[in-house]
Amino acid sequence: MTRFSFCCDRCRKRSTPPSVRFLGRRVYLAALVVLASIARLDMTSAQAAKLDRILGVPHRTAGRWSHWWRQAFDKTIFWQSTRSRFMPPVATDQLPASLLERFQAGAAADQMRLLLSFLTPLSIVT
Repeated sequence: MTRFSFCCDRCRKRSTPPSVRFLGRRVYLAALVVLASIARLDMTSAQAAKLDRILGVPHRTAGRWSHWWRQAFDKTIFWQSTRSRFMPPVATDQLPASLLERFQAGAAADQMRLLLSFLTPLSIVT
């Protein structure tokens, strides 16, 4: 798998957009990030640690994912400009679960596909 970084024309240093930095050094499937974050919402720390071991994700990495959804996502320009499309408002303390619920589709896989398509602009640097 190849990971692309972006280069600014002033300093010529490679950088990764802030929207994907929370993933850490390893590259995980976006669906895993979403599902692990949802699963950790109502877990005790012992349960979360067990889930992380099962998924093969370092505990600190999964913690960063959850923190990103709880703290940083709500402050992104993307979310600031798109959250008004959802009525009633999405419960930000239950992200990403509350957002996933808004994408009504026949199967859970279709729901996830719609959510990930919606989130695609987060990986674009402007």
